[in-house]
Formats: sequence, C-alpha cells, structure tokens
Amino acid sequence: MTRISFGTSGWRGIFCEDFTFENVRVVTQAIADHLRASGDADRGIVVGYDTRFMGGKFARETVRILAGAGIKSWLCNRDTPTPVLAWEIIQRRAGGGINFTASHNPSDYNGLKYSPASGGPALPEETRDIETRANAMLGEICYKEMSLDHAERSGLMEMIDPRESYFAQVRKLIDFDLIGRSGLHFGINTLFGTGRGYLDALLREAGVQVTTINDHPDPYFGGHPPEPAPEHMADFIALVRDNPQISLGLATDGDADRYGVVDADGSFIEPNYILALLTDYLVRVKGQSGAVARSVATSHFVDAVAAHHGLEVLETPVGFKYIGDYIARDRIMIGGEESAGLTLRGHVPDKDGILACLLVAEMVAAEKKTARELLSDLYRRVGEFHTRRVNLRLSDELEGSFPVKMAKPPADLAGKKVAKVVTIDGVKLVLEDGSWVLFRKSGTEPVVRVYAEAGNEKELDHLLAAAKSFIMG
Repeated sequence: MTRISFGTSGWRGIFCEDFTFENVRVVTQAIADHLRASGDADRGIVVGYDTRFMGGKFARETVRILAGAGIKSWLCNRDTPTPVLAWEIIQRRAGGGINFTASHNPSDYNGLKYSPASGGPALPEETRDIETRANAMLGEICYKEMSLDHAERSGLMEMIDPRESYFAQVRKLIDFDLIGRSGLHFGINTLFGTGRGYLDALLREAGVQVTTINDHPDPYFGGHPPEPAPEHMADFIALVRDNPQISLGLATDGDADRYGVVDADGSFIEPNYILALLTDYLVRVKGQSGAVARSVATSHFVDAVAAHHGLEVLETPVGFKYIGDYIARDRIMIGGEESAGLTLRGHVPDKDGILACLLVAEMVAAEKKTARELLSDLYRRVGEFHTRRVNLRLSDELEGSFPVKMAKPPADLAGKKVAKVVTIDGVKLVLEDGSWVLFRKSGTEPVVRVYAEAGNEKELDHLLAAAKSFIMG
C-alpha cells in the first residue's frame, strides 16, 4: 500500500497509482485532525485547485470530508493560483488552506498542498504530523462525508472569488502607474495554468499592451511540464524574439507560484539573476532595506548585491517554506531561490510568480533598459556570477560510497582550497575564491544534484568536471 509522504511543497503523486480519491479523503481527514489538535479547526479552510485533471472534483471531495468533520470551507470558484489562495488564507484569518496542485510537474501528477494559517508552506513538523495521522488511517474508512448541498445549507461551505482581494494586495506592492506610463508591450505565457486572468489582466488594467500565449486551461499543458524554463517555452521565446514590439516576456507555471523571464531578444534570464536584479532595484531605486534570504542552492550573486548595499544574507535549506517563515516573521525584505520562487516583505510567505513578473515589469519600466542591459550594469558593479546544475546518476556501488564521501569532503577541489563547508542541506563546498559546489542526494532515486557557481563559464566547466570526478571516481 502506498504511504503518504510530503515533500518540499506538499504531497504529490501519479494519478490512479497513489493519487486517488480514497487517499485524498484520508489525507483530508488527517489535516482535519491536525487542525483540531492545533486549535485552528474553527477558523475554517480555504480550498483551491489548478488546471489539472479533476482538480475541481478533488477540491469538492475535500470540502465534503471537511464538512463531515465539522470544518468550514471556502471553495474557490475556479482554478486559482497558489499565491492567491495563500493571500486568501491570510486576509480571511482562516486556519489554513488545501490546494490541489502539482505546480510545475508533468500532467500525470497531481498534488495536495497544505498551508497553515500563515499562508505559507507548512513546516516539516506540521507535515510530519499529518503524514503520521494519514498513514495510520490508510485502508480504513476513517472519515464522515457530507453532500455539498448539505454543507452549503449548514454554513460549512461557501463559494468565493478571491481575485479582487488579491488584486488589491498586489496594487500596494507594484507601481502600476509607472508601468502604464512606460508604453511597454509585454508578452505573457501562463502555460495553460492558473495565471491567466491575473498577470495579463493586471497589466492590461495598467494600460499597457499585452500579447498572450497558452492562456486557456489544458490539463496536458501543451505536452510539456508547465514549468517556465527555456526547454518548455520554445514557442514563447520565438514569439518574444520575433516580435520587435514586445519589450519583455513574462511567464508563470501551472499554479503561478514560479516565474520565467524572457528578454526582448529572446534570451531567457535565469531566476538566480532575477533575484539579484530585483534586490538591487528594491534598494537602489525604491529605497527599501532589510535582510535577504536565499536557499543554499541559490547563486551568491545576490550576496554580492547585498554586500554592495550593506544588507544581511540568510541562507536556508532548499524548500521555500524556510524563506516563507522569514517573511511571516517580517525578518527579510525579499526572499528567493534558484528554482524561480520569490516573495517580498508584506506579502504572502509563499512563492508568487505573478508578483515576481510584475516587479520585473516595473523594474524594466523604471530603468528604461532591457533585462540584459540591467544585468550587464549589475555585473560591472558587483562582478560576474555563472551558475549551473547537473544531475549525476549513481551505480549501486557509487550510491553506497556517496555518504562516505560526503562525510569526508575534500580539502581542495578544481585546484582551489575549500574555505568553508556548509551542511544545512546537502554538502556545499565554498572555495577560496568564492566559487562553490553543492551536492544534494535525491530522496527518491539514485541521483546526485550538483549545483556549482564560478566567475565565468570556463571556470564553471572546470569546477563541474572536478565535482563529477569526485563523485564518480
């Protein structure tokens, strides 16, 4: 029997194998029991879903189980971005939220993401409690059910449209008047997901021209994972590159919590670089200050920007929940990760791809330069950073020796001394010149994820070759 296991952002599984209606009912009951134990059940739950197969049906089934447990649900009236649901939890002062999404994963996956009252991703101690409760109940009829009509008549279910409340929040954070005055033309790619009617609508409301692509629901996501990465957006890159009137391309993933940026010439701007650019923009142009948080796998480009402006940098394990916790405690100005997650002080403690795209639009409008021009300017001020990730598949023998190698990391790598070893998530070797490499073992397959950064592409190639030799040798 499949066991329930929560990853960095909820429980995900393949349709009809482990992600089934029965397992969803059990996990929902486990969440209800968790809320009862924590004292938040009476505050109710916001329930949403993305554009995947049967997302709405899973959401309605969850509402029936919650109603059977006596817990009120606010059910979103259409597929809804993850950051919008997060904001709805906060502004309603709800006890938490359940969102049916597998984010950027392929179309044969779905997922259930639980968020506590903070609106951010649940921390490990919370998901462990839900896992334990759910796994203890698998194979049992451990829940009561209530029809949706009965739930609505009893006040245990209410349909909501969370869009306008979220729009009001974003208007406080983004200078739409500035964007409107810019006269820029934006390309928008919502990758067949929940961002449609949000990112495009807010920019049109500002008064700028918008050209959209892939802006209708498709549970197959056009045959690609709904991830705003260049390998999945050839059509969008061509659209931006081949239309001189488009100044900037902006994309969101399946549930709109991640973002992708394509410059006017069709070049994809890595999220590592966007985090550094936006940090610099917030301080230099908008006059903000405060600490910056990034994951251990994220570029130190943002560290150089922070040092330039005298800001503190906080390094977290991989998983946006840790950055979100800093936001929830008002500890940081901006937080981000290399996998295209970003949020700001005063906003939701979860990734918001819509907000990230809008802030990039504002930055380009304010600076009157392309994203690549801004990147070149920033390189001149703080130095260059080149980052890459590769996956190394291990044989049985190498998988057995991997923990030994991590327990005794080398004193030098690629001809440079190791100045610092960071072990908050995997093993990260920071070299004497500031370049670094991070080794993280996959929890589900014999793969080591190797992240590396250097001052230029040649040094980066050399560093990655040395890292591969260390692991595979």
